[in-house]
Amino acid sequence: MKIALFSTCIGDALFPDAHKATALILARLGHEVVFPEQQTCCGQMHFNTGYQKQSLGMIRSYADAFADPSIDYVVAASGSCVGAVREQHVRLAQRHGSAADVDGAKIAANKTYDLPEFLVDIAQVTNLGAFFPHKVTYHSSCHGMRFLKLEDRPFKLLSQVEGIDLVPLSNAEECCGFGGTFSLKNPEVSQAMVSDKVRHIKETGAEYVTGGDSSCLMNIAGSLSRQRTGVRAVHMAEILASTKAHPWTPTSAAYSKEKML
Repeated sequence: MKIALFSTCIGDALFPDAHKATALILARLGHEVVFPEQQTCCGQMHFNTGYQKQSLGMIRSYADAFADPSIDYVVAASGSCVGAVREQHVRLAQRHGSAADVDGAKIAANKTYDLPEFLVDIAQVTNLGAFFPHKVTYHSSCHGMRFLKLEDRPFKLLSQVEGIDLVPLSNAEECCGFGGTFSLKNPEVSQAMVSDKVRHIKETGAEYVTGGDSSCLMNIAGSLSRQRTGVRAVHMAEILASTKAHPWTPTSAAYSKEKML
């Protein structure tokens, strides 16, 4: 299959390792992985803050990049952005765009998948030959859990990683407090929420916290670093791409202390 990688703007600008890992995973499975260079932001931040009509251009750009019939699927390592594409693009195209905009949005949205659901539902694989000999807990992001209904797909994948000690996280259904511009408009509430999340992470005794959204991991990693917990954040794509021959190491971590402060 021909798979287009949607890198997302936060991934492209700040955390490219998760998306490189995604491309590596897909290539190892035998898929042709392409990267349409005309892709831009999905527009989530803009239409979530009320600039719905103004975000129409981003929806058009997404369709231009990914509606190509030669592309079988679009895969991203971001439940948040995939949720925005599938939940909002068609609705906003219907509200503010033309019939062509609606058609393009539908075509692109219908073949856009978050990495865990593509692997489990489409590729029908859970064991990727990964190796990560560490104690890890998993944070369920709001978009992945509530919009995409990922359910146990991430756990099916992580549980097959050789050497991993996957431990449950208390109150896993609670938001980390990032919420895009929510954390900027309501910083005190956001800080209280991420402090609760970090407390539960520390209770697990995990070395790493993982998840499917770089934005959530960025927020959590910042709090972990400021509290000097010693716990690191790593995107689950990087764990799934890690093998004995090519292990992921803390020195390559994108969610570093320097980026969080």
